[in-house]
Amino acid sequence: MKNSNIQWIGDIPDNWEVTKIGQLYQLRNQKVSDRDFPPLSVTMNGIVPQMEHVAKTNAHDDRKLVKKGDFAINSRSDRRGSCGISKYDGSVSLINTVLQPLNEMNPNYYDWLFHTIQFSDEFYKWGHGIVDDLWSTNWQDMKNISVCVPPLPTQTAIATYLDAKCSEIDGLIADINKQIETLNELKKSTITEAVTKGLNKNAKLKDSGIQWIGMIPEWWRVTKVKYAATLTRGVFGHRPRNDPRYYDGIYPFIQTGDVASANKYVETYSQSLNELGKSVSKMFLKGTIAMTLAANVGDVAILSFDSCFPDSLLAIVPKDNVDNNYLYYILSIMKDECLRVAIISTQLNLNNERVGNLNIVIPPLAEQRDIATYLDTKCTEFDSIISDKQKQISTLEAYKKSLIYEYVTGKNVPPIIDN
Repeated sequence: MKNSNIQWIGDIPDNWEVTKIGQLYQLRNQKVSDRDFPPLSVTMNGIVPQMEHVAKTNAHDDRKLVKKGDFAINSRSDRRGSCGISKYDGSVSLINTVLQPLNEMNPNYYDWLFHTIQFSDEFYKWGHGIVDDLWSTNWQDMKNISVCVPPLPTQTAIATYLDAKCSEIDGLIADINKQIETLNELKKSTITEAVTKGLNKNAKLKDSGIQWIGMIPEWWRVTKVKYAATLTRGVFGHRPRNDPRYYDGIYPFIQTGDVASANKYVETYSQSLNELGKSVSKMFLKGTIAMTLAANVGDVAILSFDSCFPDSLLAIVPKDNVDNNYLYYILSIMKDECLRVAIISTQLNLNNERVGNLNIVIPPLAEQRDIATYLDTKCTEFDSIISDKQKQISTLEAYKKSLIYEYVTGKNVPPIIDN
């Protein structure tokens, strides 16, 4: 081994060389129209045909040509890791840098190298911008980044090994994700069965008259959400949302993402309001059920602390004879109903009235509490298993990243098979 004199690469094998990216690739900077060359997207999964739902501009002629075999990378730091070798002739947005290999090489080796976290850090370190968290790295800087150059047979051996090994790891991750999906479906069906049929398997049933609920115990009542709870929309207008004067105080400010990513309880938050921000918002008490009204509509979670809400969240507080935990559980399985009644504009939106008019069923209070206690136990069991599965995925993903770095920088080298 020898010192590469490249900080992010470290030591490399003695027979490897060091060069700059500009000695390996040349810039392809030809403007084309997506009417002539199909639009492609540069993503973390490589270069793929642009999906129909992707936001598009009217600048059809302001595109860059990409040829099959070219390497493209998004120059913006907020698109970190978005790069790959194109399997298609097509066009990409101008924010991408398109490169054509200059010399004999194995492009797949460099595709693996450029996908490492360490290269991403180095690549965007060379960037320029006017804000701390968003900058771009252009070709004039990128071409001066130093990289290692293994002998061609070694490049091929590394690329072949990583193709096979990472495909195996991805297969394991996919299998675990399927298991998690199945567990989440079982969890939802367990909740649905309990909040619509109760715990007494011998109960006499009647038709609820609600399609998604079906038969219910004959002593349960059908009602609307607005009769079971008080609904209050959060308050925080468009201008305060974009005005830094309102933020970074002591008052938690819950976002839709905080609710969507929660399990049963919102236990963390990413933003806070100061006194000025609190004065134009509304504080809701610990224990309040929060429902998302925009973007991921219909997600629910219970507050673990007092918090202010934006206008994209709905506060739901049960009325007399309605248990908070039971109400949470029945609302948690009603995402499809929320989607059904959501307003479609630039994104899905709900409001108080549409949520309030959704149908639910309410058992007697004691039965509600028994159901909620039962579901707390069952859901904890599901969540524990799911958490273990997610840890397995995290371990595999960390191993994959480490494996790629070790091989593309020569710390480990697979045997070279002589054909």
